[in-house]
Amino acid sequence: MKIFFSLVILLLFTGCNQNKEDKTVINFWAIGAEGEKVKLLIPEFEKLNPGIKVRVQQIPWTAAHEKLLTAYVGETLPDVFQIGNTWIPEFASLKTIEPLNNFIDNSNVIDSTNYFAGIWETNIIDSVVYGIPWYVDTRVLFYRKDILENAGYKEPPKTWEELYDLSKKIKALNPTNYSIFLPVNEWLPFILFGMQNGSSLLKNDNTYGNFSGKEFVEAIEYLNNFYREKLAPSDMQQVQNIYQAFEEGYFSMLITGPWNVTEMTNRLSSKMTGKWATAPLPSPNDSYPGFSLAGGASLVVNINSDKKESAWKLIEFLNQKETQITFYRLVSSLPSLKDTWEYEELKSNPHMKAFYAQLLNTKPTPKIPEWEQIVFAKIQNYAEVIASGKSGVKEASINLDSDVNKILEKRRWMLSR
Repeated sequence: MKIFFSLVILLLFTGCNQNKEDKTVINFWAIGAEGEKVKLLIPEFEKLNPGIKVRVQQIPWTAAHEKLLTAYVGETLPDVFQIGNTWIPEFASLKTIEPLNNFIDNSNVIDSTNYFAGIWETNIIDSVVYGIPWYVDTRVLFYRKDILENAGYKEPPKTWEELYDLSKKIKALNPTNYSIFLPVNEWLPFILFGMQNGSSLLKNDNTYGNFSGKEFVEAIEYLNNFYREKLAPSDMQQVQNIYQAFEEGYFSMLITGPWNVTEMTNRLSSKMTGKWATAPLPSPNDSYPGFSLAGGASLVVNINSDKKESAWKLIEFLNQKETQITFYRLVSSLPSLKDTWEYEELKSNPHMKAFYAQLLNTKPTPKIPEWEQIVFAKIQNYAEVIASGKSGVKEASINLDSDVNKILEKRRWMLSR
């Protein structure tokens, strides 16, 4: 009898261990605050998928790109991971992320029409979808309602002409202050205005720079007026704290992202309540709405993972409407699904309405692996040179093309083979 009970206990113990071993374990790397908070969603996923266990590793944004590339070289990438959507071309070219077209075709959850078109487009290379938008990001105009009204504008500017006119009128109210903050240590304003004016940025199948082209030069000449006429500070040392400067009226407008809705709410004093707002970006003319850049983060699957089906289930779970609104409540990252914006907390937020309108009008930057190097190593430097007056726009644009052409030399060689 003792032997019988011992065998039963042994079988039960073995069965429990076997059940644990039968679980598919998928590794998931997520970045920044999203990587920290997404752990709170995993228990629900594991409850719905009892055969799958998820191990989440959070990595900081400052180290994410390098860590992912190191893992690629060492063949230690996780089964599913988050990347900035501008990184998609680089990781696709390395053949390290799984094409997802077949998964999407067979999915009852993922449908491209449910996403903002410009954001979805960032994940496509040569008709192949490599990532699914997890949360989205774009830039809109933050502005002081009271100061604009004092300058004669009851509504925010809708065109470049209005933005320039308004800026001059704000400057006239207080000549020691500025009108708009266009940081010269960032590439975004220069690329944004260039693309809005119709510049392709690159040409000949993205093998040469097109920064000396008519559209880009016109846009930067327009932008340079703000620095030359002291409508925008040309020295970053002049603005130590953008929230304090915004409240004091040191500048009245800035182009920035959704995280600053929370920051403005928390950092501005109570006397600023109702005095600031957000709006979609002005357009070069009034014939079409001004678009912004398509940003955010996507979820991708390791092409070498042997657990792709389970990884895909996790992506589907994180892209469900209810999951996305829960995630928004945890992190305030903007949902990638348009339907999620129907929730009252997003729909009724006056500062978020501009972001929804802007997300309907976004475009991706050139989708090539070298783009990150181009913007951070080159464009950002030339932005400072132009704003400081050390070089004219045309000369700087020609030199920028020359530098970019060197970066793209390998790409030209590869395409010519």
